[in-house]
Amino acid sequence: MTVDHRYDAIVVGLGGMGTATAFHLAQRGKRVLGIEQFELGHERGSSHGLTRIIRLAYHEDPRYVPLLRRSYELWHQLERLAGERLLVTTGSLEGGPEDGPMFSGALAAARLHDLPHEVLTGDEVMRRYPAYANLDPRTRIVLQPDGGFLLAEATMRAHAEAATAHGAELRFEEPVRGWEPLADGGVRVTTDLATYVAERVVICAGAWARQLVPRLERLAVPERQVLGWFTPHRPELFGIDRFPVFILDVDSGSWYGFPAHDGHGLKVGWYHHFREPIDPDNPDRSATPRDEEALRGFVDRYLPAAAGPTEMLKACMFTNSPDEHFIIDRLADAPQVTIAAGFSGHGYKFCSVVGEICADLAIDGGTRHDIGLFRLDRFPDA
Repeated sequence: MTVDHRYDAIVVGLGGMGTATAFHLAQRGKRVLGIEQFELGHERGSSHGLTRIIRLAYHEDPRYVPLLRRSYELWHQLERLAGERLLVTTGSLEGGPEDGPMFSGALAAARLHDLPHEVLTGDEVMRRYPAYANLDPRTRIVLQPDGGFLLAEATMRAHAEAATAHGAELRFEEPVRGWEPLADGGVRVTTDLATYVAERVVICAGAWARQLVPRLERLAVPERQVLGWFTPHRPELFGIDRFPVFILDVDSGSWYGFPAHDGHGLKVGWYHHFREPIDPDNPDRSATPRDEEALRGFVDRYLPAAAGPTEMLKACMFTNSPDEHFIIDRLADAPQVTIAAGFSGHGYKFCSVVGEICADLAIDGGTRHDIGLFRLDRFPDA
C-alpha cells in the first residue's frame, strides 16, 4: 500500500449524503477525496430507485422544517449548476386517522411554521383526486402544495459532477477497511488500494457506517425495503399534475407513493415493509412474490386505477436509528471525524442540507443549523 498526499477532508461513502458532502467541502476550496466501495449510483445501498419524496409539512418533528426550507434552496441551486430539473413539484398528501401521529404531526408542523396547507377528509381526497378509493371518511389529510419528488440518481450525479468541477477527487470501487486518528490531529484512512491521510473525515457510509464506527452497531441498523412500480389502467389519473406524492396511514401501516413519471408507472412503498434485517454485504437484492403481494394489496384497495401489471420491484435498505431521527455529529473521542447515519428511510430529501451541515462540522466544528435532535449522545446507554 502507498500513502497518498494529505487532504483537507476525506468523505467515506458517495451515495446521496456523501456526494453532497464532497460538493460542499470542495465548493469551499478544500482538498477533498471521496471514496466509494461501489460504482456511482449503484443499487446496493439506500440512494437508488429513481425518485425520493420531498415534503414540508413534516409529521416526524416540526424541527425538521427549517432544514427542509434550506434543503429546497440548495436543491434549486444544484439545478442551476447542473442545468437540469432535479426537483418536481406535485404537492403532498400526508395523513391518516384524525388522532394519529401522521395527521396531527403534519398539521402541527404546517401551523407552527405557517406553511400553506389545506385539511381534507377522506371523501374530499377521493373527490379531488379520483385515483383514490375506499379511504375511511374519518381520514384527515394535510395537503401541502410544495411537496414533490427528487430524481435520486440524477441528484447524486449532479452533486458528484459539481464536486469534481470544484476540484474534488472521487474514487469508486475502492472499499474502505478502516481509519485511525493520528497524534497530530489528522486521520489515516485505509482502503483495499492505498492509505490516505486527511485533516478531517466525514463518514456517510449508510448501512456500512456501523462497520466503520463501532458505536453505531446498535444505532444504525439496516432493514430490507422493497419498492414497486405498477402500470395504471387509467394513466391520466396519475400524472404529476393530477396526483400528489403521498404518505398515508391505514390499518395495514404507513404507505407512500409517487405519480407516474418519465415512462414509469405509480411507485409505492410500505414503510418498514416486513421489518426484516438485512446484511448489507449480501449481494442478493431480489424481490419476492410475497413483496409484490403486499404492495399490490395496498394498490388494489386504495388506488385500483393503478392496479395494472407490475412494472418492476426494487429492494433497497433503510438504516434505522432507535428513535428514527438522524444521527449527525462529531465523535467525542475523535472530533476530527463527523458521522452522518441512521436516516431511517426519510433522509434523502435532506441530502443537500446534510452535505452543508457535514461540511460545517468538518471545517468549523459546528453549524448554524439546529441539529440538536440528531446528537449522538442522546443514546447514552446504547
